Amino acid sequence: MRIGFAVPQYGPFADPDFIREAATRLEDMGYDSLWAADRVIVPLAPSHRYPGGDGRIPEAYATFFDPLSALTLAAVGTSRVRLGTSTLNALWQPPVLLARSLASLDLISHGRLDVGLGLGWLGDEYTATGVPWRGKGPRLEETLDLLETLWSAEVVAHEGPLWTVPPCRVDLKPHQRPRPPILLAGLTAAALERVGRRADGWLGAAMPAPYLKHLWDTALRSAEKAGRDPAALRMVIRINPRITRDPVPAGEVPRAGTVAQIAGHLDALAEAGAHEVFVDVQTTTSARGELMDIAEEFVARARDRR
Repeated sequence: MRIGFAVPQYGPFADPDFIREAATRLEDMGYDSLWAADRVIVPLAPSHRYPGGDGRIPEAYATFFDPLSALTLAAVGTSRVRLGTSTLNALWQPPVLLARSLASLDLISHGRLDVGLGLGWLGDEYTATGVPWRGKGPRLEETLDLLETLWSAEVVAHEGPLWTVPPCRVDLKPHQRPRPPILLAGLTAAALERVGRRADGWLGAAMPAPYLKHLWDTALRSAEKAGRDPAALRMVIRINPRITRDPVPAGEVPRAGTVAQIAGHLDALAEAGAHEVFVDVQTTTSARGELMDIAEEFVARARDRR
């Protein structure tokens, strides 16, 4: 199993110098991948509850460094680790601009980008970015169509329900051919069906193993139905734990626990089919030194379980 870590990028860690320094140190520690998330606002009266903890949006999210900028800093500070978005909200910018930004980042990193896309959960962010909340699924489908075309076609042309691109040349192509891997997030049957039908993998979250396996099976069946190889799909799981000094009851892991307990949960995720796991502990501490200490202990314990 591959082990990743969330690039420091929000709250007290939203500092470009620290992001680059931390990325270099995380690679030196032995991490396989670094991941950046995507938030734009923290509304005072949210339209939807935060899907975690007590339902309140973490205050640290109010200071959120742009994910592609964070990964650019990580790219220039590293040479080996994969760089991924988990998740980049795919619908907040036109696909032509999104394709250019992602291709540029893949070139900067010399082909180390994993494009993780999602639809988000907060309607207020759609309002703030001028994108309709309704119709997200069809909008994502057409976005994926355009990304594929922009990254691979010699002559680009598209005419769809939402966007029209006249016949043209877009010669800026990603380093990875025919394109960077595309991973899709989501926890519904429709989302997992889409993963199997047209993505390279799934961006999931830590949850009870039976439910995790049920969702993953949906993606595998969808891939087989679409004539694709289910074995080629990747499952990447995000863990957002609250790190504690003392052990917590087993039922609270991986939502909370010591570093040793969180690392121990990797066995269950591997059994459920996960190919890669990464942790984000930016809401468990506000101290840079403690963040890096947790990262160093976690990767050491994770390596021991491989």
